[in-house]
Amino acid sequence: MFILNLILEHINYLGGVALFIIGLHTVVTHKNLIKKVMGINIMATGIFLFFVAIGNVTGGVPPIIVEGSNPIFINPMPSVLILTGIVVSVSITVYALSLVIRIYQTYGTIDQEEIVKIQNEEQTDD
Repeated sequence: MFILNLILEHINYLGGVALFIIGLHTVVTHKNLIKKVMGINIMATGIFLFFVAIGNVTGGVPPIIVEGSNPIFINPMPSVLILTGIVVSVSITVYALSLVIRIYQTYGTIDQEEIVKIQNEEQTDD
């Protein structure tokens, strides 16, 4: 029962780590470049969840000061970092997908192994 309660208290941390591992697995094991970009996005989502979980305080309230009260405030800094991270993540995704389109136009495939084979053939021809 103690372990179950411990897991339930830290489910957000575990979810963030699980998302990061799923994304890392996708990036490492798939040869399709679009799937690799999707894996990077999943990793970023795991990081965002982890940072939001760090900023959460049980029983905390938003950091709005009201006279006559002394509550426990939630740390707003992780949320601010996440907003910046989302912008960076979207920018990286757009840039990576534009590179994938250019790679497809050049090589006719988005499979990493086939691209390496084509590059090796081009180098041996020279």
